Amino acid sequence: MDLPVGVIITWAVPLVLIVFLISIYNKLVAYRNRFKNAFSQIDVQLQRRHDLIPNLVETAKTYLKHEKETLENVTAARNQAVSAQKAAAADPTDGALVGKLSQAEGMLSGALGRLFAVSEDYPDLKADGTMRDLMESLESTENKVSFARQAFNDAVMHYQTLKESFPNNLVANVAGFKDTAMFEVDSAEVKRAPEVSF
Repeated sequence: MDLPVGVIITWAVPLVLIVFLISIYNKLVAYRNRFKNAFSQIDVQLQRRHDLIPNLVETAKTYLKHEKETLENVTAARNQAVSAQKAAAADPTDGALVGKLSQAEGMLSGALGRLFAVSEDYPDLKADGTMRDLMESLESTENKVSFARQAFNDAVMHYQTLKESFPNNLVANVAGFKDTAMFEVDSAEVKRAPEVSF
């Protein structure tokens, strides 16, 4: 028994529409997972950076007895960055948390920049092997953070573009896909990795 064309169309159109909507949803999920994975790469590098800083401060304390405020600022900025990192890692889809992390990391980079500037006045500190090794490790980590940040920002841009395009935006709004934010550093001074010279 052949089905009438009207019945076939009545069933085929909604089925095609459902398959189309499911494919949009799945694509949004895939792109969201890509930027979450990219954030995990930033998270690993930031954790390494944050783990290096207490050793750096402890080594510098021996030489920078008169620069207590500088060392305290680095430690305070590091603690704020660690807190912001944990919050953002818990939900990298939350643009506000990523923005707070960007701000905290900018403050930490600024504090480290001041520490490195002060250390220039202390030749014994610059000559210390442990300090030199820590600074080189930190510089290497800063470069890795920059690469991870670029990969994350690229993934966020692709996700946001997909999410905001029509008809994807309809599915994204109904399914609760949130806007997110890029991991950006505000000042040109902070965007540069600290320069280590001996």
